[in-house]
Amino acid sequence: MSAPAHTRIPVLLYHAVMEDPPAWIAEFTVTPKEFGAQLDAIVDSGRTPVTVGTLADHFARRAPLPPRPVVLTFDDGFADLPGPTAEALAARELPATAYLTTGAITPGRACLLPPAPMMTLSQAPRLEQYGMEVGGHTVTHPQLDTLRPGDLRRELRESKAVLEGVLGHEVRHLAYPHGYNSPAVRRAAVAAGYVSAVAVRHALSSESDEPYRIARLILRRGHTVADIENWMEGRGAKAAPYPDSLPTVGWRMYRRARALFRGSEFAG
Repeated sequence: MSAPAHTRIPVLLYHAVMEDPPAWIAEFTVTPKEFGAQLDAIVDSGRTPVTVGTLADHFARRAPLPPRPVVLTFDDGFADLPGPTAEALAARELPATAYLTTGAITPGRACLLPPAPMMTLSQAPRLEQYGMEVGGHTVTHPQLDTLRPGDLRRELRESKAVLEGVLGHEVRHLAYPHGYNSPAVRRAAVAAGYVSAVAVRHALSSESDEPYRIARLILRRGHTVADIENWMEGRGAKAAPYPDSLPTVGWRMYRRARALFRGSEFAG
């Protein structure tokens, strides 16, 4: 059964905020002007902005949630993040959670993400100076639910260790590349030491959502302020938790079979 409207929690997923993105990420990019208008709509909604850490503490029964929370998240670590994007958030006193793909932000490190302007690993502490929480997003951005167990462990643990080394403290939160996960991936996330993990699902989260596949609403270039306003009111999308659909299960099986012949592939 879907969560009642008053318990629905919008967890927004952004990628790049820029004027002229590479073609591969353009569908998931918003312009700085659109981004500012969307942030203003979030502020005007009266929702209380919190980090994923606050949401995870609620799921673990360590702390209550404030009334009508909203969560903003950013995946990969594009070049705008530690500059104008972080500044736009800070100007509105909006906390957020950034999930960084360590291979993509470490010069010379192999990564499956296509070329794009990216921040650097050394800039990760700057995100925290702006009030952002930093989480892991693997090393190479693979389809985690198609990996062999050893490769899965390395993706989860190495990215966590690299980020902890540069930040100087524990990294507790994970984002699955493109949201791809499975029971085995979720167990591996727990074993790696993460206390939460976000998926995609393009759905509203809720106070009864699953802490290792928290639902997010993915921002596309066609989304408008009206979409944001609907989501802030708990409308316009399905609400988690709910079981995987048959097409989702079938797509996972197909991707696993394909990976046997092609090897690890970009989660996109």
